[in-house]
Amino acid sequence: MGTHVIKMPDIGEGIAEVELSVWHVKVGDLVVEDQVLADVMTDKAMVDIPSPVHGKVISLGGEPGEVMAVGSILISIEVEGAGNTKDVPVAAEPAKAAPPVAEAKPVQAPVESKPAAVVKAPQAPVAREASERPLASPAVRKHALDAGIQLRLVQGTGPAGRILHEDLEAYLRQGPATGARPANPYAERTDEHQIPVIGMRRKIAQRMQDATRRAAHFSYVEEIDVTALDELRVHLNEKY
Repeated sequence: MGTHVIKMPDIGEGIAEVELSVWHVKVGDLVVEDQVLADVMTDKAMVDIPSPVHGKVISLGGEPGEVMAVGSILISIEVEGAGNTKDVPVAAEPAKAAPPVAEAKPVQAPVESKPAAVVKAPQAPVAREASERPLASPAVRKHALDAGIQLRLVQGTGPAGRILHEDLEAYLRQGPATGARPANPYAERTDEHQIPVIGMRRKIAQRMQDATRRAAHFSYVEEIDVTALDELRVHLNEKY
């Protein structure tokens, strides 16, 4: 048994890469000669890639939507016979003698004196008005929103009473001692389904982006009083 490798063909003159649109086979499938393996797309057309041999698919060279260079490996098929690739055995590198290990002598590390940790007393909830907006950066507000914390209940230790990330962490470590925290109003969604934009839709999206960036988008509006012109039209219609 051998391996027959099919490379990305040169579809047209001047084309250096193509986009892999869809696979018609998967690993483990048995294919026959002239069976369509995949569809690839250039800037001008969609092209089918057929199989030149009979065999079994053992590996795929890319995923749908991937841009592949001409000449890169598209698919590998196990065939009867030698195939079109040769496995070259790699000579084992001779083992090198390990250098002699010097006898390690115990070295006593100097003992550094560390300052005693300062234990902060738990902070009590701050009584702020519901309409009062506490000082905090956008990042701190986002942190509080994700954790379900009302900033008006947190004591700020920054300049002018600004609430810091450390203040939020200290508030969270207090647990239920300060009362139950409100639930996060934004529930996490798990029903997302991502659809890759490939093939013709990707080309359309790229052309629309180019048009948005390069084309001039403007509107010109001019108001004209045509009352006299309309009166002349009515007069001429009545006369003739």
